[in-house]
Amino acid sequence: MSESDRPVVLIVEDEPDVAETYRLWLRDGYEVRMAHDGDEGLELLDESVDVVLLDRMMPGLSGDEVLARIRERDLDCRVAMVTAVEPDFDILEMGFDAYLSKPIRSQQLHDTVENLIDRSEYDALLQEYYSLVEKRATLEATKSNAELAESDEYDALKGEIDELKAELSGSLGGIEDDEDFIATLRGLGNGDGN
Repeated sequence: MSESDRPVVLIVEDEPDVAETYRLWLRDGYEVRMAHDGDEGLELLDESVDVVLLDRMMPGLSGDEVLARIRERDLDCRVAMVTAVEPDFDILEMGFDAYLSKPIRSQQLHDTVENLIDRSEYDALLQEYYSLVEKRATLEATKSNAELAESDEYDALKGEIDELKAELSGSLGGIEDDEDFIATLRGLGNGDGN
């Protein structure tokens, strides 16, 4: 796998030793970028970044401010706050995907990054599934059963939906029943899942 094919992790951490430790822990599995303050982090942030590890307390732009700007840019990346700040109710208003309290261990960091990348891939699968189901519903609402039965494209669409459903079902713990599967997806789409 080439460097450009690997997921990109951006570490935004003002303590150089801590940032370097995270980089060393992650370098074998990820392309790692490092920024030593919020402004530099925002400069290094682009569409290729999959996960941001963001220190909450930094001089200049705080992690909270950087997080707000990341969300304003509407970038498709996951953000883990990695901080010594004890979480309080203010975190309910923040748009992070994970919160790690320092000090953290290598395995904890790896697990968090892997989970966030998996969630990104899962979200993409879920969006594709909904898109295909919507196309199927549109065709079923406008075409006769005979037209649908004769269509190779419709058969291929149903096959794609079944494949995606199997992939998603595996991620959801093997839900087989259609009603349970749809209810679970609706819950996830409404923010009730996970």
